[in-house]
Amino acid sequence: MQFTHLNSGGEAYMVDVTAKQPTVRQATAQGEVACSPEVIAALRDGTVPKGDVLAVARVAGIAAAKRVPELLPLAHTIGVHGCAVDIELREDHVFIEATVRTADRTGVEMEALTAVSVAALAVIDMVKGVDRSAYIRRTGITAKSGGRSGDWSRELPGEA
Repeated sequence: MQFTHLNSGGEAYMVDVTAKQPTVRQATAQGEVACSPEVIAALRDGTVPKGDVLAVARVAGIAAAKRVPELLPLAHTIGVHGCAVDIELREDHVFIEATVRTADRTGVEMEALTAVSVAALAVIDMVKGVDRSAYIRRTGITAKSGGRSGDWSRELPGEA
């Protein structure tokens, strides 16, 4: 198996995408924040002491998608042309899905995954005073399209 971010000497480097033509690309990631029934009820009622958790998480996820090159040293700076972070309250968790779109030389999988991860962290940050046991689970890329490798999708293991 050949890793694209390793040169022939096994050293990390940034892949040169200069010669690639920009194409429309999209990636979707999902994740969950497991939390207590009390937190789910407070989220439904809008009574979490720190305020509108879901709105803050949504904006945090969008902002994070645009900052990936600052966090991942080998990620390319690309135009994030669209980012939707959808958050849904389920029975025992907060479900988060982010879809990121671009018309650039490389994909947006890391942007989608970062959006979900940071949105989940924002939820944890805002509910930790009420539920210290809240945790992030089942987070990963679920679909991508565009680019040389084409379309790909999967379901994450476990109940989504």
